[in-house]
Amino acid sequence: MSVQESVVRGFRAYTAKHLDGLLRRAGLDEESRIRVRAVATVLPFRTNAYVVDELIDWAAAPDDPLYRLVFPQPDMLPEADVSRLATLLREEAPQGEVQAAAHEVRQRLNPHPAGQLNLNVPRVGDDPVPGMQHKYPETVLFFPKQGQTCHAYCTYCFRWAQFIGEPDLKFASGDVASLVGYLKEHPEVTGVLITGGDPMIMGEPVLRRYLEPLLDLEQLESIRIGTKSLAYWPQRFVSDPDADDTLRLFASVVEAGKNLAFMAHFSHPREMEPPVVRTAVERIRATGAVVRTQAPLIRSINDHPETWASMWRAQQTMGMVPYYMFVERDTGPQDYFAVPLARGYEIFRDAYASVSGLCRTVRGPSMSATPGKVCVDGVAEVEGRKVFVLHLIQARDPGLVGRPFFAEYDPKAVWLTDLRPAFADRFPFEPSLAERVPLARRLTA
Repeated sequence: MSVQESVVRGFRAYTAKHLDGLLRRAGLDEESRIRVRAVATVLPFRTNAYVVDELIDWAAAPDDPLYRLVFPQPDMLPEADVSRLATLLREEAPQGEVQAAAHEVRQRLNPHPAGQLNLNVPRVGDDPVPGMQHKYPETVLFFPKQGQTCHAYCTYCFRWAQFIGEPDLKFASGDVASLVGYLKEHPEVTGVLITGGDPMIMGEPVLRRYLEPLLDLEQLESIRIGTKSLAYWPQRFVSDPDADDTLRLFASVVEAGKNLAFMAHFSHPREMEPPVVRTAVERIRATGAVVRTQAPLIRSINDHPETWASMWRAQQTMGMVPYYMFVERDTGPQDYFAVPLARGYEIFRDAYASVSGLCRTVRGPSMSATPGKVCVDGVAEVEGRKVFVLHLIQARDPGLVGRPFFAEYDPKAVWLTDLRPAFADRFPFEPSLAERVPLARRLTA
């Protein structure tokens, strides 16, 4: 979005250069402010006037969950790293020195989890196709280059590496022809997810250039748009100059016989309270699009069952479909935001039990891990052993989808890699011993 477009739309962004002034509004002292700024040299910061003025309860900051949703916290990174960066800022070190130190910290934060760089990138021959991921046979993710920013950044975002200005860490493509060509070569693909960043940061003419070429592909059954715009800038569908044109574009996707799924990201019930959100949802649904909702479970922001039950009820009332509760991914400040899997299951169970059947379309807690989407179904005692019961909602190997498996109970585990298999020597998605031992070694054994 250009500066001129922002003025016309009434959109005002706040970036790192505005951070100190906003932190003063939260009542932070000088030392706390410089430590927050130190974290912001590593992880991206961006918000906007709508979030600042309409969503955040400044009287409750810095503990307000909406404040914590977009503002870095001084203890999100290891103490030694924050102190080192804060010292550089305090001493007004050269920008290059600050950036070098920040880069060093980033490399330790697993910027591309779940095999994104080496397992998910599709290839034509030996050449990778930029700006795309193909993890599951039927679904391709596409990252339009103009959509690789957001109206505001979530502090826990697993795609933080898209926003830090390091080209080697970024997925992006402006070549929709390569996407169409790849899809034609892979008839098993029936769905495309347009993702980011946030595709809805793009104006209607740009968005149209990416969507229209997909409408003639008979193999495509669905087009998904992953976005947090309903929470961070609902005006995009109501009062922006191209709001009506955007909705007409959505309608044309539906008229072409494609299921248009608008994947809305809501992290807290308060994001749905402004009346403009309901209006935006009504206008999107009127095009024939389906609005599905999803978000991760995040410590200090939404780690209570009442919060999730309230969100699901509000979404269902507005005509949206609760879809996923995710587990915070193993990247960025995971240690700061992660909720143990055992507690996550309890939160999901208690929220699920307190809503009607219309809200029970939601799935979770789900880990988007290397082998696929692993769902924690519960905790049980089997043959005298306390175990997690899990299954794969989606998988690289479709043959594993829906098959239950067990892991030893661990109250501290926060991710799949923290778990050990129960009643077996490996998880179903792991190679057998024979597969792990090189063939030559087996032949000489």
